[in-house]
Amino acid sequence: MTSTHPRPPSWLARLTLAAVLSTALLPAMADNDHNRARAAVQSGQILPLRAVLERLERDHPGQVLEIELDEEKSRWVYEVRLLQADGKLVKLELDAATAEVLRSRSRPSQR
Repeated sequence: MTSTHPRPPSWLARLTLAAVLSTALLPAMADNDHNRARAAVQSGQILPLRAVLERLERDHPGQVLEIELDEEKSRWVYEVRLLQADGKLVKLELDAATAEVLRSRSRPSQR
């Protein structure tokens, strides 16, 4: 007996499998990162984001566009992108334990 439905190409099956696997793994990876960050706050290794933003607002006022928390060379770093009132885009890297600015870059407004 022959099938009336053609068999999908092997590349389509591999692509579908990759999509299913990545969809299943991404939330688990995100949960792991979230749990590591929570543990770092609870253990006092890093400041809570709220405390960092309060300190940041005093010296670098602006609208926060994006925040990331990364572990770089055994140091936690908050990366913050701000839009300042004059239209300048600012990217700051902050020591997550102290809120000290490690690096600052800015771009003028493109108005």
